[in-house]
Amino acid sequence: MAPVAAQAAVAALAPQARYRHIMSDPADSDPAHSDDVHVVFTPSGRQGEVERGTTVLDAARELGVDLDTVCGGRGICGRCQVVPEVGEFAKHGITSSEKSVSSPGPSETTDYRGRRPLGSPDHRLGCHAQICGDLVVDVPAESQVHRQVIRKRLEVPDIDLDPVVRLYFTSVVAQELDTPRSELDMLRDALSTDWGLTDLVAPLAVVQEIQQALTKTRDVTVAVRDNAEIVAAWQGYHDEIYGIAIDVGSTTVAGHLLDLATGEALATSGRMNPQIKFGEDLMSRVSYVMMNPGGEVDLTASIREAIDELVGELAEEAEIDRGNILEIVLVGNPIMHHLLLGLDAVPLGGAPFALATDGAIETSGPFLGINCRDMTRVYILPCIAGHVGADTAGAILSERPDLSDDFQLLVDVGTNAEIVVGNREHLLAASSPTGPAFEGAQISSGQRATVGAIERVRIDRDTLEPRFKVIGADAWSNEPEFADQTRKITITGICGSGIIEVVAEMMLAGVISADGVVDGGLRARSSRIIAADRTFSYVLHDGEPLIAITQNDVRAIQLAKAALYAGIKLLMDKRGIDHVDSIRLAGAFGSHIDPVYAVALGLVPDCDIERVSAAGNAAGTGAVIALLSGEARRTIEALIPQITKVETATEAKFQDHFVAAMAIPHASAEYPHLGSVIDLPERRFTNAAAAGGDAAGRRRRRRPTNEPSQENTQ
Repeated sequence: MAPVAAQAAVAALAPQARYRHIMSDPADSDPAHSDDVHVVFTPSGRQGEVERGTTVLDAARELGVDLDTVCGGRGICGRCQVVPEVGEFAKHGITSSEKSVSSPGPSETTDYRGRRPLGSPDHRLGCHAQICGDLVVDVPAESQVHRQVIRKRLEVPDIDLDPVVRLYFTSVVAQELDTPRSELDMLRDALSTDWGLTDLVAPLAVVQEIQQALTKTRDVTVAVRDNAEIVAAWQGYHDEIYGIAIDVGSTTVAGHLLDLATGEALATSGRMNPQIKFGEDLMSRVSYVMMNPGGEVDLTASIREAIDELVGELAEEAEIDRGNILEIVLVGNPIMHHLLLGLDAVPLGGAPFALATDGAIETSGPFLGINCRDMTRVYILPCIAGHVGADTAGAILSERPDLSDDFQLLVDVGTNAEIVVGNREHLLAASSPTGPAFEGAQISSGQRATVGAIERVRIDRDTLEPRFKVIGADAWSNEPEFADQTRKITITGICGSGIIEVVAEMMLAGVISADGVVDGGLRARSSRIIAADRTFSYVLHDGEPLIAITQNDVRAIQLAKAALYAGIKLLMDKRGIDHVDSIRLAGAFGSHIDPVYAVALGLVPDCDIERVSAAGNAAGTGAVIALLSGEARRTIEALIPQITKVETATEAKFQDHFVAAMAIPHASAEYPHLGSVIDLPERRFTNAAAAGGDAAGRRRRRRPTNEPSQENTQ
């Protein structure tokens, strides 16, 4: 598409069109179109105005929503199934009711011919369901062509295996008529003689198993938890015992199934958190509960069902019997923690952000709706503070900053960033409300990390021409192989790692000033700079669809990264340090950020780039460690109370740090480490107030190369 055509494409997205451009606020709609209704698709967040009577499938096509269909809307394949939502959605400013969609006809009920069965009575065919009013509609993962790439993987350091559940095989002497004793007592005697286990207890459900096992043979295998309780029994010899570690994230739920006897990982699986349909971010879900009495029941049921299904998927993948799963460990942020346990999460939505409980929790699998043995235990790591949860406890257990002599920064970058700063002498923790911008929300062309999303970006410093990589292809867009590799891939938008890189690259190339203003004066130099209302945008993908980074996009990233940086600096102030020696970026998103760009954007303070690295899914790794080691559980339970919790919302200095961090990378901080590996431009401000006094115009160290890192320029 030529530059003129690109500008025409932007202009063509006018309000008078039948399907208007995706909006961030339904209030922006043109009131003159009384026949138009507002539709919001979850989990993508795409929304817009459509004509009343439009089918959900047609609306999805026009708004660029990923909704599968093979039969072309004939109601034959059943792949376009959606779930209309009912309730008041304050985030979108609409009320979605049963009357917002047409009633099911015979083609969706008695005469349904679809090859894929309807998932439930709530599922509708997108090709038949017509939109009759403002509507929120969920597109299940199985109805998406490009399901999200679940990037959480298992990376566990060497640990001493210390499982809390162990198997013991023994032979119980036969009953004698002249000395009758209970089967349980005779089993206890055998375990004491053979294994030195004493004072064992057994719940009624396990006594039943013991009795059944000993009626057929006197050889029996039992599972003993914490050297104190018999929790399962099998006749004869049995050597299979498993556990599952699950990271319950706000966006994804990832699980690992392990052999408790060997520590071997046998299966890994992940899925989208179904609560996304109630709200993209955590506060939206709390708002949903507040606005919809009884809504917490739906939120709790949805995540419990997802965990039960995940357990089934892991067991199926590993080809093991669910009945041999005896231990499950969960981690998650405080709101997910409360919603999963059926606790009221509303107090976490406002000061003083009081937790119902912050200690480690033990409960049974069936209590949480998991199809497993009655005695399968679920262990949940302790929370740290109102917005620093069991997931951060897991990350600490994985990274062990409390054992480091150097000052370490551990940060989980997400919709609510969790931050830990310190060393073996003292740790501090806080959370910072970064919002969903890093995950693609609030960005005009933003999306989650699915096939077709731009994930890597470079901008030529002289021509301002971009090149990029997309998920699903290995080649850069300027390489000959790119066309072949993307022949069956539609470039659909830009995901979080791509957003980080493109904004940082725009700063490095001079497309935006240090205070984040897109330089419209560069239009004479490059057709990539286009006018957009009273601001300017940078065209990243000059094709279909047009992907441009707008001024509002840059502002959204500035707000998010400033909140994170301010939280980090606040903890550093509290600790009395002006630098950190190493930085670990945790979480599925943090693990895919190039360290150079994390510093260049100003997400984190300047640091030796070689010591800025990805920690992987540290929370999930911590859950695995806690699954395999009883000593690790005792360690984290003892450590958490010693961590100083800092509430950023009540700290006056947070605002000062936030304002300074709005600049890219910062209004006044020096970056000697970053300047040693990339060529930093002059710090140029369009707004003198944003320069922070004498920081304006300050020049920084330069080096010949234009590229941030050799590893990412191949």
